[in-house]
Amino acid sequence: MARILSFFWPKPLLALVERRIPLFSNMSLDSRVREVFATAVRAVQPDTVVRQSIQRREDVITIDGHKLTLKNNLHLVGFGKAVLGMAAEVERLLSDHLVKGILSVPHGIQESLRQHGKNHLLLKENSCIEVIEGSKHNLPDADAQKAAEKIKMLASGLTKEDLLLVLISGGGSALLPSPVPPISLQEKLDVTRRLAGAGATIQELNTVRRALSLLKGGGLAHFAHPAQVVALILSDVIGDPIDLIASGPTVQTEIWHEEVLSVLERYNLSNSLPASVKKVLGEPGPRWQKKQLGGAQDAHVINAVIGSNCVALKSAGRRASELGFRPVVLSLGVSGDVKLVARLYGLLAQFASSREEPPPEIAAELLSLGPDVGVETWDLCRTMQVLDEGRSEGWGATCLLAGGEPTVELKGKGRGGRNQELALRVAVALQGMDLPPKGPAFLSGGTDGQDGPTEAAGAVTDTSLCEEAKTQGLDINKFLDNNDSFTFFSKLSSGQRLLVPGLTCTNVMDVHVLLIPSPPLKLN
Repeated sequence: MARILSFFWPKPLLALVERRIPLFSNMSLDSRVREVFATAVRAVQPDTVVRQSIQRREDVITIDGHKLTLKNNLHLVGFGKAVLGMAAEVERLLSDHLVKGILSVPHGIQESLRQHGKNHLLLKENSCIEVIEGSKHNLPDADAQKAAEKIKMLASGLTKEDLLLVLISGGGSALLPSPVPPISLQEKLDVTRRLAGAGATIQELNTVRRALSLLKGGGLAHFAHPAQVVALILSDVIGDPIDLIASGPTVQTEIWHEEVLSVLERYNLSNSLPASVKKVLGEPGPRWQKKQLGGAQDAHVINAVIGSNCVALKSAGRRASELGFRPVVLSLGVSGDVKLVARLYGLLAQFASSREEPPPEIAAELLSLGPDVGVETWDLCRTMQVLDEGRSEGWGATCLLAGGEPTVELKGKGRGGRNQELALRVAVALQGMDLPPKGPAFLSGGTDGQDGPTEAAGAVTDTSLCEEAKTQGLDINKFLDNNDSFTFFSKLSSGQRLLVPGLTCTNVMDVHVLLIPSPPLKLN
């Protein structure tokens, strides 16, 4: 077919046919962009990532390249929003060697899974794994502390013949509170809240949090020694730093007395600490060395990130290719203010949509934006090169993918989260770039199925949104000034732009999808 057409059609148009570009598809851009996002979420389902990370042959399992022998010696603990589904898959795969388990999961999650028909993510009725629900409103509480104490006791009773499988996902830090005695849970919470309120960074918060915790910063692995410890981690942090995910309970961490005191002094908190905290921080003896696993002990811990934003985007890219788009991953760490991130995507769409070579000012502004939105100069240059080659060689439509967690400056009292606001701001940036049909199209969605205090996870926009809003008398700027993106999307007569996937049972940050149809062919 392609050989016959080559006699009659220009090369760029022939390239579109050979790649089955969406020009010949009945599927709308809105449907395609939603399908790409759904594929990303499916790739990081808790049962899926566990199933793909554990290979079993008789009584030997392989995890992250390590071979481990099972002999009725498997114990399991887990903490986080997704670990119930992870544990259910472990139970299906390895129940004949499973001795005991304890999970710390969010309050109400079991009933929620039942209501949403996700029974495959629940444990068996006669399971040997105990489930403790806690951490209401994502805050550590007495139930979560009870679960943490049971997890510590289980780990402490293991021998060198045992294997401890640790399941970790986002939300795990709040579900594993274990303050160093005599510090109470409330006292520890007060210290970290005051630090956060004073503007401490996540690294500074973790420095103090680890010092006041028995299990964070390698503490759980310490208590489990000499048992073999294997942690399967579903990452919700940019860059997948295993020492930050759930505060690194299985990651060797050195805690320096001087560093902790320096953080507290930096924010003028050292003189107003509770007496219990002062007591713990004033005893730098064995307390400060115990989490330094050190030397030969390191071999007993394996940390494997089995699900992440990277995994989600790889799967999304494959699906985009099947739908006729050339996938390009921009970055896994998009961050910074949504205003700047929206400008970035607007400029990239403009760069890719141009029939002619875009003016150099666009590339210059993109490069200047990079440091403010967490995108490396190399990634921007690589992306622009691919987009430029697509234009010059005529390979057609592009799917730009990215992940991360931008931020919103809250000025108003409206409803909506970072994904809905980003989508709305990108719609403004896409005005005047009409590429049939209604392209470019953009989606920003939270893989956890939520975006602020609404049932939406994000929204889908395209070049027709601003005109649609104007026709209905909706002033986009007023909604943006009030941080009221959810109300805006709800008021649109189409009513179909919100992204509402329901309970996703996972969380690997946000996914951004920018579909850019082929620019009109310039035929001589």
